[in-house]
Amino acid sequence: MPEESVKPEELRRVIQDQLRLSRRLKEKLAAAEARAHAPVAVVGMAMRLPGGVDHPRAYRDFLYSDDPDFRALSPIPADRPSLRAVHHPETGTAGRSYVDRAGFLDDIASFDAAFFGISQREAETMDPQQRLLLEVSWEALERAGIAARRQDRLPVGVFIGAMSSEYGRRFVSDGDFSRIDPYHSTGSGHCFLAGRVSYALGLSGPALSVDTACSSSLVAIHQAVRSLRSGECAYALAGGANLILGPELMVALCQGEALSPGGRSRTFLADADGYGRGEGVGVIALMRLDEAVAQGREVHAVIRGTAVNHDGASSGFTVPSGPAQQEVVRAALADARVAPSAVGYVEAHGTGTALGDPIEVGALDAVIGTGAEDRTDPVVLGSVKARIGHLEAAAGIAGVLKLVVLLGEESLPAAVQSGDGRLNSLIPWDQIAMDVPRKAAPWRVPSGARVAGISSFGLSGTNAHAVLAGHVPAAAGEAAPEPGHPELLTLSAKDPAALVELTERVRTALAGRDAAGVAALCHTLRAGRVHFGHRLAVVGTDARELAAALAGVRRGTGAPAVDRVTLTVSGADEVLEGALDVLARRFPGLAAAARGSAAPAGRLGGLLAALGVRTSAGPAGEQDQAPAAYLKAAGEILPLVTDDPEAAPRLLAAALAALYHGGADLRLDRLAAPGARFTDAPTYPFQRKRFWVDEPEPGRPADAPAVVAEAAPAPRDTAEICTYLAAELAAVLKADGLLPIDVPFCEVGGDSFTAMMLTKSVEQRYGVELPTLDCPVEMPVGDLLVHLGDQLSAAMGWEK
Repeated sequence: MPEESVKPEELRRVIQDQLRLSRRLKEKLAAAEARAHAPVAVVGMAMRLPGGVDHPRAYRDFLYSDDPDFRALSPIPADRPSLRAVHHPETGTAGRSYVDRAGFLDDIASFDAAFFGISQREAETMDPQQRLLLEVSWEALERAGIAARRQDRLPVGVFIGAMSSEYGRRFVSDGDFSRIDPYHSTGSGHCFLAGRVSYALGLSGPALSVDTACSSSLVAIHQAVRSLRSGECAYALAGGANLILGPELMVALCQGEALSPGGRSRTFLADADGYGRGEGVGVIALMRLDEAVAQGREVHAVIRGTAVNHDGASSGFTVPSGPAQQEVVRAALADARVAPSAVGYVEAHGTGTALGDPIEVGALDAVIGTGAEDRTDPVVLGSVKARIGHLEAAAGIAGVLKLVVLLGEESLPAAVQSGDGRLNSLIPWDQIAMDVPRKAAPWRVPSGARVAGISSFGLSGTNAHAVLAGHVPAAAGEAAPEPGHPELLTLSAKDPAALVELTERVRTALAGRDAAGVAALCHTLRAGRVHFGHRLAVVGTDARELAAALAGVRRGTGAPAVDRVTLTVSGADEVLEGALDVLARRFPGLAAAARGSAAPAGRLGGLLAALGVRTSAGPAGEQDQAPAAYLKAAGEILPLVTDDPEAAPRLLAAALAALYHGGADLRLDRLAAPGARFTDAPTYPFQRKRFWVDEPEPGRPADAPAVVAEAAPAPRDTAEICTYLAAELAAVLKADGLLPIDVPFCEVGGDSFTAMMLTKSVEQRYGVELPTLDCPVEMPVGDLLVHLGDQLSAAMGWEK
């Protein structure tokens, strides 16, 4: 039977359908490829580095200082007796360390435990690396304008590099384990470095602690970039921590003569004799670049690509491999879609060893130096290890933070300090396209954009490389605040002293800001911060007016003064329309609510609802000559609309200030002025207290745990039972006094371990067996004590 012929129009449709399908598949493939290589923005950063560096500007000043005596390396602190005890100046002495200097941090014992809801007992047991990471992670998010409220479960991933946790050793001496309590495990394990941050801040993304020795934190950043690109999280915190608290690793490194006797990494120098150790903690806040731009985030730098590999079967387990280093650099460039000749600067691993430096420089030159096509200028090399020491697991984040700072500058700092001798003669400097500047030099930008690389190589053989670039914002032309635009500035803290300190920081930050700068600062403080109980709010049209208002403002405690808000509208529709038009113009985020199709009074109510103000209708005619619309809260009249429509923005800001001061839970992100973006604003002033367990002196057993004096048997009166239990709970938490009964259990540091220890203490005191104390951590302390008192009364057979 002959086949039926295909009509031309049917064939044409089939071809057109196939072409459309092909185009869709190509678009999907292109989109998938773009996601796989999506650039990632650095939108916030925070640090604690040697030399007292605790702020990006302080790091910048440190890097560009040409003072060879600029403090970064220091003697072993007095509170590290075991490190002091193993020191012997002669190399080769068995069981001893010949190093007595390193890049130590100024203060690792102080911590704001109350801010994070951690008890004194747990804070003392907790590895200081965890404490520092909590504070630094919070600061990084604040600098990014990301408000991390625990109840929101933000999709933030946490990726932390670490290789040692030496604090826990001080709880054991000569086989005596009596000082170990349940918090020892969560205070010492590597996994808790990332997990602690996610738990304390209420973050829902992946939480990973990474240990690849000296490449740990750069590998952690690599993992964060991959997680952001795959959509596992919308934001990421990535970094690392390193503290030098125990003698074991110091002695082992000295026995292998890996460390410089002088305690300093003499990177690229002829007299390089090993690396100098250093301490530090650093974190960067990351998000996909397109989303950062869309949200108005300040982009400090862009991570274009990353790569990780391993040396494999090299000439020795701890010997670096040149071919493997070339491979990881090429892979990072491919991931970044950047030509080797575009790289103008490399932050080298640069430990300062006679073997390692020549291998690394040779590998870099083979890929991005003489091995790069179209290379015109030599690649500038540097390594911050020469200034602050090798931060080991935190070395990668220290270098990335340096790159983020440098990518915003016009010049590169000197790589060697004045007084340093000649460069390493094992590196053929006259035959390669690599330069180590002895003084500050301008950026060489071969491709029209600043591009830099950074390497980290782990002692275990794991290598990492990342490619970063500067960010050029889109051309100006955005809307700007109108002259005289009223700004609402809000500040809050968990502690009255912290609020006073934060107020002074913000007053200083206001100085010299133009209208756009004021709008950005106020927007960040309103929308990019978590709002706590102690509050203040002021309204002003410029930096001077706001600063003056801050100087005389009253401070709120956050008590529920605003429990009911009524909205009264008595003005004519045309009056309300005029005010709504002005509000829509001044505050673009409120335009949709202000210009809807509902009646003017309904739109005004919707506008307030968009700001988180829940209102009920108030009775009209409460007072003579009332405003056309006003709020009433806590007995106070707050005008919103008068006969002058241009006054509406300031009246709204003033009303919101009063509500905020009274503790109202507002949503102020829509109050941004035209063109307002997030900016770097003063961060929370932590109120630190010393939490530290001293090491047992060498040769002496650790002090026995303090014995709590036994209280008199509790009476059968319910109130007195609760009083007894309150004292017992305070003792378990090592609190300075009795705990407030209306505060949630978790905010005083309570958790399942605390509940268990409290229950066991009561059981031992009374010789009874109580049910497992199962309570939500959000339960107020007073309710918890009543609940436990009821269980005790029942177990003892007491009548209530």
